Amino acid sequence: MRISNLITSLAFLSLLSATTFGQKILRVGVAGLTHDHVHNIMHQFKNGEVIIAGIAESDPQLIARYKKSYQLPDSLFYKDLPSLIDHTHPDAVLAYNAISEHLGVVEICAPRKIPVMVEKPLATTVKDADRIAELAGQYHIPVLTNYETTWYNTNQQIFEMVNAQAIGAPRKMIAHDGHQGPKEIGCSPDFLNWLTDPVKNGGGALRDFGCYGANLMTWLMHGKAPISVTAITHHIKPSIYPKVEDDATILLEYPDATGIIEASWNWPFGIKDWEVFGATGYLHALNDKDLVLRTNKTYDSVAVHPAAYRDNIAYLADVLSGKTDPGNDLSSLPNNLIVVRILEAATRSEKEGRRIPL
Repeated sequence: MRISNLITSLAFLSLLSATTFGQKILRVGVAGLTHDHVHNIMHQFKNGEVIIAGIAESDPQLIARYKKSYQLPDSLFYKDLPSLIDHTHPDAVLAYNAISEHLGVVEICAPRKIPVMVEKPLATTVKDADRIAELAGQYHIPVLTNYETTWYNTNQQIFEMVNAQAIGAPRKMIAHDGHQGPKEIGCSPDFLNWLTDPVKNGGGALRDFGCYGANLMTWLMHGKAPISVTAITHHIKPSIYPKVEDDATILLEYPDATGIIEASWNWPFGIKDWEVFGATGYLHALNDKDLVLRTNKTYDSVAVHPAAYRDNIAYLADVLSGKTDPGNDLSSLPNNLIVVRILEAATRSEKEGRRIPL
């Protein structure tokens, strides 16, 4: 049996099995292959967790690389997104392209009533983000944003514990996010091409990793925007990243709390952690598995229970079926509109050397 026919048969059997047990496996379209996070959807596809209806990509070398790496048939590839949608009618489209291209994906999908999930952040500018929201509202489609840290059991548990008053009202939130640098950790040239571009990515480390903290803090503050944003940046490795900053610290001011976001391509190791100081205690998610609680008298590890969702695909399926309402959660459009406002204000603050009121 030819490889392409075998993959099609396996996909059909997976779909039949899933619907037999009352669970529908999503058929998704993939917009672009330049974002290295696309490997996640490829692994989910190979594991039978999702069906890739088609891939819109025009770069021959990218197509050849992914065909070889994941044994993908020619029939999955389309020259552009409209052709993919018109031929395959996917349940949703997942965008794995430059952040500046997210609006273009929504402009194509929204009139066709196709839901969209983009990789973080939602957009490079408030103007683009507002236009995305306008299209989502006009055509009544969900537009969601995917962050790795959304699926951290520890982050979900911090949210639950803070809301249950385990440490009192939050007073200070600190997020550290980043790694040694995208080039240093081996990101692909196609990814680096736009990730280090001030227009296509909106900036450097400030946008790439500042969005994680902005997302988490907006969530913990129940969808409230900060009063003001202040940012400082550094250009520690101009020979490697000549066009964009590689280190940023962002200060978010709330009426009764402060958020501190430390985003960098200069950490000695990869890090995505989150600290929340409350009136009576402190919670620290060291990673996706380890959580500690400190009070005036104790310092203990917390048993972490599984969150409702372990990845974006299961969550997306429940949103599309109506089982889950995004509301103001981490993937929601309201949350991520505020994230883009924070990031744009941070960029202004760095350039103008002043506090930016929101």
